[in-house]
Amino acid sequence: MAKKLLDGKISLVTGAASGIGKATAIEMAKEGASLIISDLEKDKCEAVSETITRQGGKAFSLPTDVSDEDSIVDMVDTIQSKFGRLDLAFNNAGVGGNFIKTDECDLAEWTKVISVNLTGVWLCMKHEIQIMLKNGGGNIVNTASVAGLVGMGYAPAYTASKHGVIGLTKNAALEYAKKNIRINAICPGVVETNMTKTADNQRPGWLEATAKLEPIGRVAQPEEMASAVVWLCSDGASYVTGHSMVVDGGFVAR
Repeated sequence: MAKKLLDGKISLVTGAASGIGKATAIEMAKEGASLIISDLEKDKCEAVSETITRQGGKAFSLPTDVSDEDSIVDMVDTIQSKFGRLDLAFNNAGVGGNFIKTDECDLAEWTKVISVNLTGVWLCMKHEIQIMLKNGGGNIVNTASVAGLVGMGYAPAYTASKHGVIGLTKNAALEYAKKNIRINAICPGVVETNMTKTADNQRPGWLEATAKLEPIGRVAQPEEMASAVVWLCSDGASYVTGHSMVVDGGFVAR
C-alpha cells in the first residue's frame, strides 16, 4: 500500500466547519493526518469530526475564535497537551463582508473583516510557529484569495485583508525557512461555499455571472482547494515556501 501524503501528521484546520476548511480537513484525514477541527460553532466542529471518524479517520473538535488571542492560546495549549506537537496548520477562517464601495465602508465593517481575515491569521501563525519551533518544524498554509492579487471592487476590507495575508505569508516564510517551517498561501478564485452563496444573496445572479467570466467556465468546488492545500503540506512541496498558489480557473491569467 502506498504511503499516504500526510501519514502520522497532527494537523489544525481553522474555519473547518464548512466550505474549503471542511473539505480540506476531510482530505487531510484521508491522507493519514490526525485533525484538530476548529471553528466558532461547537456543533458544526463536532459534526465535521464525526464525519471524519465515520470515514475511518481521526479528528478532535476544538472550537476557537481566531479574532481573540486568548482563545488561540487556549487552542494551541490544548493541542500541545493532547498531541505533544503540531505538524501542519491551515489558517482558513474568514469572513466575506458586504458589497460596498470604499467611501461607504464604515469602521465596524472594516474592523470585523480585518480582525478575522488578517489579524486572525497573524495570531494563529504567531502561536502555531511557537509550538512548531519547540518541536523541530512544521508547515503552515494560509487562505488568501485572488482578491489578494488584484483589485476586485466593492470589497475594500476583504481585498485589503487578503493582500495582507499574502504579505504576512511571505514575511514569515523568510523568517522561519531555516527553522524547518514552510509557510505558504493559497489564492482561491470563486468557490461554491456558504460565503459565496451569501454574496450571491446580496447581489442576485452574481455567482452565475462570475462563473461565465471564469476562463475555465465554472466556479470551483471546495475539494479542488483542498487538493492544493494537501500538496503544499506534503513532502512533495518540500522546496516551496513563501509561495501564494493561485487556484482560480485562470481568472488572473487574463
